[in-house]
Amino acid sequence: MENRSYHQQKNIEYTKKLREFLAELPVYVTNYFRGIEQRTQARSRLAYANDIRVFFDWLKRSNPAFADTEIKKIPAEALSNLTSFDIEEYMEYLKIRDEDDIETINAEVTIKRKMSALRSLFNYLYKNQVIENNAAIQVDMPKLHDKAIVRLDVDEVSKFLDVVEFGPQNMSERKKKFHENNKVRDLAIMTLLLGTGMRVSELVGIDLKDLDFENGRVKVTRKGGYEAYIYFGEEVTEALEKYVDEREDIKDIKEGHEDALFLSSRKSRITVRSIEIMVKEYSSYITTVKKITPHKLRSTYGTTLYQETGDIYLVADVLGHKDVNTTRKHYAALDEERKLKARDIVKLRKE
Repeated sequence: MENRSYHQQKNIEYTKKLREFLAELPVYVTNYFRGIEQRTQARSRLAYANDIRVFFDWLKRSNPAFADTEIKKIPAEALSNLTSFDIEEYMEYLKIRDEDDIETINAEVTIKRKMSALRSLFNYLYKNQVIENNAAIQVDMPKLHDKAIVRLDVDEVSKFLDVVEFGPQNMSERKKKFHENNKVRDLAIMTLLLGTGMRVSELVGIDLKDLDFENGRVKVTRKGGYEAYIYFGEEVTEALEKYVDEREDIKDIKEGHEDALFLSSRKSRITVRSIEIMVKEYSSYITTVKKITPHKLRSTYGTTLYQETGDIYLVADVLGHKDVNTTRKHYAALDEERKLKARDIVKLRKE
């Protein structure tokens, strides 16, 4: 078996799943995905394919003429005949479809993403003269409501890491045993997330050879597929070194996972989902008000770095944001706090 990196293997999986989706969709949709292949990642194309499949499912359900027609046989003419009112009706369908979560920011993001995927498809088809009318472009994209940054405060970070290292009180015997077996690994993971602000997908993809303790850095594959070094401090170094020492003693690692830095209890590369569950479990012992996820740990790091440096460009670079405006938007509220503090710094008259 060829020795592939985690990200190479995931791209293969995404590509295979994409082919399954495309087999259910019209051929002109396949042409669209061929057209965007060079400028998008496999994971993004898979998400787009799923979103577009939702649209065609709605089109089939809402149009009696296609009730007995396979989705892949729906002609491009059907898209040409749609009006802006039809697209708005589809948007309403998405809201009803996610009615349990419609008040949450996640539902808003999901709906906007689905509409973005649809607009991208219609733009491509219209540009290439596959359809005669582009109804999707006539409809305004849904707006996202502003939200406060959810993060752990300084004292919460300390409590969180204490829970990870020493375990919460009143644990069952089964949980105590599980925690004892995994606490060194878990502390390394949480310290790395909180001490670097890296994405959880970047963390799970780290191999042993990517660690560079001499220079205090680790090589990761960032969003967009490019490789970069992320630097870490003494606290992260200490947690990682303890885990690596323990990691060296693990035997019978599953084939294909020998190079992975972080392993699950099943001796295979740990998954994003496992870390999400882990963060949720540990954070539940320190706060019931905040919904803490790996991304919120990333926000915690970004917030602290910006508060300490005031350098939005540094924060953007460290977090791997290609556009500093993305970073500035997320931390705009902190800018306001800094501006408020600045108003009393300059004295016009000495007292």
